[in-house]
Amino acid sequence: MLASRMVEAPRLREPEHASGQLADAIAAAPAKVRTGLGKLLAAHPTARTVLESVAENAPFLTDLIRADPARLFRILSSDPVAGLAAARAGATQRAGATRDEDELMREVRALRAETALTVALADIGGTFDLDAVTGALTDTADTAIAAAVGFLMREAVAAKKLRKVVGPNGEGSGYAVIAMGKHGAHELNYSSDVDLVVVYDPAAPLAGSVEAAPFFVRLTKQLVRLIQERTGDGYVARVDLRLRPDPASTQIALSIDAALDYYEREGATWERAAYIKARPIAGDIAFGYAFLRQLQPFVWRRALDYAAVADVHAMKQEIHAFRGHAAVAVEGHNVKLGRGGIREIEFFVQTQQLIAGGRDPALRSPRTLEALDRLAAEGWIVSQARDELHEAYLYLRRVEHRLQMVADAQTHSLPEDKEELARFALFMGYKSRDAFAKALVERLTRVQHHYSKLFEGAPPRAAIEGRLEFPAKADDRETLATLHRLGYAEPKAASAIVRGWRAGRYRALKNPTAREHLSAIVPLLLDELARGGAPDAALVAADRFLQELPVGVRLLSALARNPDLVRLLATILGTAPRLGEMLAHRPTLIDALLDPAFFGALPDEAALEARLAALLADAEDEEDLLDRARRFRQEQHVLIGVRILSGTLPAAQAGEAFARLADVLIRALHRSVVERFTEAHGALKGAEVAVLAMGKLGGREMTAGSDLDLIVLYEFDDKHPESAGPRKLYGAQYFARLTQRLVSALTTPTNAGQLYEVDLRLRPSGRAGPVATRLSGFVTYQSDEAWTWEHMALTRARVVSASPAFRKKVEAAIARVLRRPRDAARTAADILDMRGAIADDKGDSERWDLKYARGGLVDIEFIAQYLVLAHAAGHPDIIDTATARVIANATRAGLIDAQDGQLLGDACRLLHDLTQVLRLAVSAPFKPAEASPALRRLLARAGAMPDFSTLEAHLAETQAQVRAAFERLLEAPAAKRRRKRA
Repeated sequence: MLASRMVEAPRLREPEHASGQLADAIAAAPAKVRTGLGKLLAAHPTARTVLESVAENAPFLTDLIRADPARLFRILSSDPVAGLAAARAGATQRAGATRDEDELMREVRALRAETALTVALADIGGTFDLDAVTGALTDTADTAIAAAVGFLMREAVAAKKLRKVVGPNGEGSGYAVIAMGKHGAHELNYSSDVDLVVVYDPAAPLAGSVEAAPFFVRLTKQLVRLIQERTGDGYVARVDLRLRPDPASTQIALSIDAALDYYEREGATWERAAYIKARPIAGDIAFGYAFLRQLQPFVWRRALDYAAVADVHAMKQEIHAFRGHAAVAVEGHNVKLGRGGIREIEFFVQTQQLIAGGRDPALRSPRTLEALDRLAAEGWIVSQARDELHEAYLYLRRVEHRLQMVADAQTHSLPEDKEELARFALFMGYKSRDAFAKALVERLTRVQHHYSKLFEGAPPRAAIEGRLEFPAKADDRETLATLHRLGYAEPKAASAIVRGWRAGRYRALKNPTAREHLSAIVPLLLDELARGGAPDAALVAADRFLQELPVGVRLLSALARNPDLVRLLATILGTAPRLGEMLAHRPTLIDALLDPAFFGALPDEAALEARLAALLADAEDEEDLLDRARRFRQEQHVLIGVRILSGTLPAAQAGEAFARLADVLIRALHRSVVERFTEAHGALKGAEVAVLAMGKLGGREMTAGSDLDLIVLYEFDDKHPESAGPRKLYGAQYFARLTQRLVSALTTPTNAGQLYEVDLRLRPSGRAGPVATRLSGFVTYQSDEAWTWEHMALTRARVVSASPAFRKKVEAAIARVLRRPRDAARTAADILDMRGAIADDKGDSERWDLKYARGGLVDIEFIAQYLVLAHAAGHPDIIDTATARVIANATRAGLIDAQDGQLLGDACRLLHDLTQVLRLAVSAPFKPAEASPALRRLLARAGAMPDFSTLEAHLAETQAQVRAAFERLLEAPAAKRRRKRA
């Protein structure tokens, strides 16, 4: 039985508390079950520790235990392999016999719950190895999907839409469900989406009046609902249909003819790699295999396909930028997509399969570890690479599964907080965060080493065919032809620009040495600009860059020595010319980009404060101090921006980086302003000032273009309202002047530019009120007069600058307002009214208006703000200024279900990722048809999608799901209020 076969267990953080949590989870069980569990766990202490660790770390698994303790007893008392096989067989039999949709959904969800708990306990207890874990998860997904398809086919036959020649589970129907990715390879992870491609035969045996396309599309939508919809029994799996051809413009079920035509015409390397793992799992299995056989010439090229290496190498450069590939920050690291992660092992395998699999069928295994063995056996890799990648893959998949067991969430990222990571390390069985980090980084480093070696001999990007010469007096005809072949639509204009450079047209190019270095990089630069897909516009941006450059020798020398830096510069100019202009003004920033530490961990708040303090300490006067602050901000913005563009900084961390920088600058200038203000006007007895960050700054979700939403609060001794300086000021007047000075320090343009725009409109009474507000008045206003929208804004309030004592006082006051009991129905109704007004004013129909679109950021933010206002009285731990963390807190507290929590968290990250890129790249509203291919590729990468078409489909689907969640979570309580009032 499973309990007796457990050989390992995680470490407990608080053993007594964990024991109590487990006891609480089984408290409602019948006495017979509690007694049986007590005896079983007493006899098998390792099993008890496993269960206590689950109770301590994994709310999802604990809920499964609480929902059915008898099921837990049965699982622990049985052989896990036999028990799961019996569960699948029973579910298949019962699903095949029912004509009731609700009963079918209950059966497949019960199977999924049984599998989830059994596999988790067997995995944590060391009973199942990776093959057993992923095999059981995959078999359950196969069983559930096949049962659902069979049910829908029987319904269609009964409705006389399909002829009766069809078998009971879809055999002969001409409709096949193809499992892709990990599902197809029997490698599903613990909380995986199922990636499916659905194809049908236009000549399927349909009734005479039934059209194939709408029928099979409708059937596929029903299938997704049966598998994905969350009911009181949970759900089976999230279904992802985006691996189909051109998902932004095709239906979710494709005719086999359309699919084959697409792959023949324009199938990409990543799609070839995806079909290595493809496997029919439901419906007309024979038809599915026939489709895959017809795709074999597309997937497996007969000649050694080294072009695939170049493609994957280019993808690698896109993913990992240009330098710093070896740097790994453990907190927040994505063990799937991050450096040294699971995806690199999969790329390592699939790339070599694509190269040689056409000539050597032995290499065509869909299983990652099996393919590694075959690559070693056939001499394509050395045994050391196989062994080290094999061990790393097992380890990283174990980490991935443990992460997903916590909340049944499709996550691959480690906790960003050190304390949370330390807790996770215990769940992994390590003594400490550092012990876990050491073991993890060792594996990541090995993977990186082997992955990078794969590309050492990769063919370089194709050399430019043809001449590129730029004589001073006239265009060279062969050069014009070469520029045209590279993709320049106006080769004469391009030639004129480069000839101007060679002639020393700009200040930075007057020096002959600078022009010599430039000549050395021109061919590579022109080629890289062309690869972005909009070479003429990118070359104009490069021209502006050189025109703005004050001095050229040093920068051009660095570019000539570092071709990867030329590629990075071309990426910036082709996708974010605004960032390029900032680089042109501060060419010394290139030095930072060349520093190997650049792509390592971001400087923390203490490091930023120390750097800024050292910089400001040498200021000659106030104007110099303001200039230095602005230059510091520009430098840090460029460094953060380049990391976003290079894909080494995800949105959550980018937003925090921009906010951390703003916090440091606000505090430094606040101190400076107070010091100078006190010199002029003296101190006010008992004076305290707090600067509150609101909006994006408060939520640490800033972008490159964010302004600062601030509120200034104060208090002082009423008995001494007069300042003690040479130019006396009184009470409120004192703080109003001080606030005006602070705003001026933050906003006034100097020779070094502007620091930030500041918005004080969120203060009480908005524009009409005083610029600074007394704390007592602020509390009274928030308690007695503030509208719901003002309380929504207050959920993001965060003290940026204040004395420790006054900070605590302000935070306590804000907490009291937020924790006040509220009428949830009224709050929901107010928020819905406000959302409607915003939609009327701003519109909500533009998909790429990521903030205001239906299902966009505003909807997610309003959900988070509603959850805080409606539930903070009973669940104070839900409060956080960051939208994503509120959603996570609400999910843990059970205020929203795990599926909604996963959806909203994922959507929040996606929309922030895309917003960060767009704020760097464009100043006008984004229009995909007008965007360069380079920017579209960059957005696809930011959204973790293989191409822009897939990203658009993913974005549309995500927004629709977010909007549905918004209406579901807010409409119900609002409707309740409307009924009461009626």
